[in-house]
Amino acid sequence: SILLGSEWLIQSFIQLWRGSYYYGVLLTEQAQVHTRFTRIELPKYSLEMLEKGPKAKFTVCVEGNIGSGKSTLLEHFSKFDDVEVLQEPVEKWRDVRGCNLLDLMYKDPCRWAHTFQAYVQMTMLELHLQSTQAPVKLIERSLYSARYCFVENLYKGGKMSSAEYSVYCEWYKMITQHLNVNIDLIVYLKTDPKKLYKRIKERSRSEEQAIPFQYLEALHNLHEGWLTEKKYPLPAPVLVLDANDNLSTMYKKFEEHTSDILCQKLVEQRSSDLGTTGILPPPSPLKAVN
Repeated sequence: SILLGSEWLIQSFIQLWRGSYYYGVLLTEQAQVHTRFTRIELPKYSLEMLEKGPKAKFTVCVEGNIGSGKSTLLEHFSKFDDVEVLQEPVEKWRDVRGCNLLDLMYKDPCRWAHTFQAYVQMTMLELHLQSTQAPVKLIERSLYSARYCFVENLYKGGKMSSAEYSVYCEWYKMITQHLNVNIDLIVYLKTDPKKLYKRIKERSRSEEQAIPFQYLEALHNLHEGWLTEKKYPLPAPVLVLDANDNLSTMYKKFEEHTSDILCQKLVEQRSSDLGTTGILPPPSPLKAVN
């Protein structure tokens, strides 16, 4: 991001302009400045969406390293009628007016890390704020893992300068403090880096083939530090699932933990819809398949 921030400047904005509407204006202005200087267009946010926040009643973020099985979990729960799944916007990162930012970041992180992460922050914010009709919203990753795992790894690895890191953190701070990006549960798919490396080689995604094992190991340590050792702030309770098993075993685990992840919320929602305080039996997923 070209727009430089400072604690004094942000506090001045906060004192002058209270309310999420004005933070929406600031984010829109940041996008315009970024586009003008880099020629990379950022998402245009609805100020009404920024002001009101998401309408989902229960938000779950699925976290984990590259190749940990996040897409598999999301695909499984997408078969439930009362769940809306929002996947990581990878296709946006691959095609920003014909520019593959994801590929550029992997090939030359020192040059592209901050530009890429600024775009990730904007597109992930869009997912957090997106209204849903379903009572449960499942998001692949989050603003929080971008900050405490991926950006932290780039900064510690010397791929992001102190100035770039500070600007990113200022915007992250303002977003999380003044916009409704709250979440209710984190599902952490904990996976051994050696297993991840093998999976990545097998699935053969072009941008991922240059990923070294050390990168996966560093990200694993940061996920562990954040989600199990609590070295960084946790925005919600964490459910840890061992994701080292094969696909069939993982599907069984997802079934076993369905109530932990979303069914209790659906019970509460349906009780509310019926105007009763009684406890209903857990709803059966109408579209779920074995």
